[in-house]
Amino acid sequence: MMARMPDVSRRAVLRLGMGAAAGAAGAYVLGATMSHPTVTAPPVSMTGVGVPLAPPVAPPLEPASAPAPTYVTGSFVSAARGGVSTNWAIARPPGQTGPLRPVIALHGKGQDAAGVMAGGVEQGLAQAVAAGIPPFAVVAVDGGGSYWHKRASGEDSGAMVLDELIPMLSGQGLDTSRVGFLGWSMGGYGALLLGARLGAARTAAICAVSPALWTSSGATAPGAFDGADDYAANSVWGLPALGSIPIRIDCGNSDPFYSATKQYIAQLPSAPSGGFSPGGHDGGFWSSQLPAEISWLAPLLVA
Repeated sequence: MMARMPDVSRRAVLRLGMGAAAGAAGAYVLGATMSHPTVTAPPVSMTGVGVPLAPPVAPPLEPASAPAPTYVTGSFVSAARGGVSTNWAIARPPGQTGPLRPVIALHGKGQDAAGVMAGGVEQGLAQAVAAGIPPFAVVAVDGGGSYWHKRASGEDSGAMVLDELIPMLSGQGLDTSRVGFLGWSMGGYGALLLGARLGAARTAAICAVSPALWTSSGATAPGAFDGADDYAANSVWGLPALGSIPIRIDCGNSDPFYSATKQYIAQLPSAPSGGFSPGGHDGGFWSSQLPAEISWLAPLLVA
C-alpha cells in the first residue's frame, strides 16, 4: 500500500493554479534538490616495516551537472496540426540535475500553453517540493480548440501531443518513459482520450478536472466534434485501456457537465479517485482541487 503523501500547503499549490482562471482555462506545477554524495578518504597502504606509503591518487571527480532551468519555452512547426507553429513550455522545480517525469497539462477551450503556465508555476513547484511532494516537471503546449483529436480539417492536436511533443521532451532532458496527464474542461476530456491512447505501460495517471463530456453526439457543444462519426471515433466512453490506468475525476456539483460526468464515472471498470464537491465550471473550483490532485498524482508519476 502506498505511503500517505504529506499534505501540501494551500498557498504553495494555489500558485500552481493561478492560471486556471476564466472560462475553460487551466494552470499548474511541482520539484526537488539533489543531495551531494559523501566523499571518503582513500585507504592508506603500509610497507612491511610499518611505514605508511603515500596514499593512492584518487581519480578526478566528475564535474557536477548544472541544474536544469526552472522554466523553458520554445516552439515547433507541428505537422499533425497542419504546419501550425506550436508553442510549448516546461516548468521544473529548482536544483534539478537529473531527468524528471512530466505531467502533460492540457488546456481548456480558448486557452494556450502560456495561459496554463501563468501565475507562478515555478514558485508553486518549488514550494510543493519543499512541502514533501516528489519532484516532477509540468509541460504545457498549444492545442488550439479542436478538442485534442483529429478533425475533418486535418488538424490533429492529439497526435501532436503523442507523436511530436512527448518525443521532443526527451531532448529537453525529461524522462518520458512514463508521463501523467492533467486537464481541465476540454483538456479533461483530452487527458482521458490521450492517456488511454498512450496506454497503461506509459501513462502513469490521468487527472480529469470538470471534463467536457457528453452522453451522445447530439448533445455535444458546437465545434467539439465534426458529427456522429467523429464523436464515435473519439469517444472516451467504454475504453478498455482506462481500466488499467489510475484515474482521478473532480467535478463541481453545479458544473454543467455534472450529470454526464456522473454517468461516465458509473461506467468505468473501477471507481476513480476524486469526486463531486461544491463548485462550478470555473477557476475557483479548479484551484480549490489542486492540492489534493497534486498529492494524488505525484507519487504515481514517480513510482
